[in-house]
This record gives sequence, structure tokens and C-alpha cells, in this order.
Amino acid sequence: MQNDNLKNYLLLHLIVFIWGFTAVLGKLISIDALPLVWYRMFLAAICILIYLLIKKITFRVPSKTLLILVIAGITIALHWITFFSAIKVSNVSVALATMATGAFFGSLLEPLWYGRKIIGYEVVFGLIVILGLYFIFNVSTAYTLGIILALISAFLGAVFTLINGQLIKTYKPSIIGFYELLSGAAFITIYLLFQAGFSADFFDLKLSDWGYLLILASICTAFAFIASVKIMRFISPYTVLLTVNLEPIYGILLAFAIFGESEKMNVLFYVGAVIILLTVVANGILKNRDRLKRIG
Repeated sequence: MQNDNLKNYLLLHLIVFIWGFTAVLGKLISIDALPLVWYRMFLAAICILIYLLIKKITFRVPSKTLLILVIAGITIALHWITFFSAIKVSNVSVALATMATGAFFGSLLEPLWYGRKIIGYEVVFGLIVILGLYFIFNVSTAYTLGIILALISAFLGAVFTLINGQLIKTYKPSIIGFYELLSGAAFITIYLLFQAGFSADFFDLKLSDWGYLLILASICTAFAFIASVKIMRFISPYTVLLTVNLEPIYGILLAFAIFGESEKMNVLFYVGAVIILLTVVANGILKNRDRLKRIG
């Protein structure tokens, strides 16, 4: 049992690392946020469809559940659109650092969502994460729009995680991922049709963009999406949200290695990174202590 828990936590950190790399891909891909997310969701849905057909997994879900999956799909589409938009109008560092507020939103929403009492240390940890965010990036007003978009994205990400925290109790991660990604792609398709967004230029991408999009859709979306939903059977949504706060650290380090001076970090980044890391560790210790008490 202890080894299984360790495997789940290691898998969670691998997923968070992949998500950090997602931000770098978003910067490398030259197209705008909206078509980027459409390609990401559409190609990822195809990847999962192939997996479902190979495994001969049934697609059948109740109509009420399908509606929830559609809502979740639209939520994650908006989450990714605002996230990549934040990267485009600012940079990887600003977007990822601001996304750390997802744990704070989760600490406020989860008790209301699941009808449980508010746990004091969850709120405190959420506030500490905001303190870490302050140290990570003391930005200028030039990045205000990027911060606002990233904050909206963080909130939507928290809502999406809570929805999936309930769905995973009943349905396979691959089924959840397929319908949510397909719904998100369909939502963007409808919007683009009304805006006359589909044209020859929409599908005329550079070879490098196709390569990055395939990596983004397969590894960073299809695999990470299914795996992240699956581990929610064993790890609470709040712990997932809190661990996701390592995403800015992984992503900013990768961005600095790839993009250099445009992503340069100061000493305050390391102060904020340590604060977030200690918060993640402290949460894990307290969650494990609570679990042992329940077992004992």
C-alpha cells in the first residue's frame, strides 16, 4: 500500500513536470491561443479514441453524466485558452507563477463542493502559496493582462479538478478524457464557425508547429490527462492542486534553459520556490498523518 501511494505521488510529479513543459511548447508554437487549444484538444481526443478502440472500452455513459462531461470539457477549454493567452501576452514565467493560485482557489471551493468542513491548514497553505507567488515574480504593470488571464485560468483549473474528482469515482479516466476533450474541441469549433475562423490559413502550419502540437496532444495532453484523472482515485483534489504549484518551478526552469534572458529569474524566485516546495511537503505530511489517524 505504501509503495502504491509512493508510485501515485511520483506519477503526479511527472505529470506536473509535463505540464510545466506544456507552457514551453505554448511559447514555441507560433499560432494564437485559440487555434492552439483546438488542435490540442482535437488531436488528443483522436489519440484517446484510438486507445479506446484498441482496448475495446465501451463509450456508453448516462445522459446526465454526458452533460457534466460536456461542461467539464468547456471548462478545461477555457482554462487552456486563458492559460496560453497569458503566455502569449506576457511570458512563461508570469503565466506559470500566477497559476500557483490554483491551490488557494481549491482550498476555498473544495469544502463547498464536497460539503465538508473547511480545514484550517488548507486555507493557510493557500495563502502561503500566494506569498510564494509574490516573491516568485514581482511584475510590472506591463504584465497585468497576463496575470489576469492566468488568474482566470487558475480558477477554471480548480473547478475542472473538482468536477473530475467526482467523476473518477465511477468512470474510467480514458472515457472522461475522451468526452471532455471532444466537448472542448466541439465548443471551440462552434465558436470558430460563427466567427468564420476556419480558413486555409488556419490549417497552414509550419512543420515545427505540427511537431510541437503532436507532442502537446499526445504526451502532454492525452497521456497526462488520463493519468492525472486516474490518480485522483488515490489523491485528494486539493493535494493535486497544491502539487500543481510545482508546475511554475519546473516550467520556469525549462523556459530559462530554452529561452534564456527573456525568462531570467532573480533571487526572489528561489525564495518563492522554496516557500511553495515547503508548502507541498507540509501538506503531504499532514495529509498522511490524517490518513494514519483514520486507519488507527
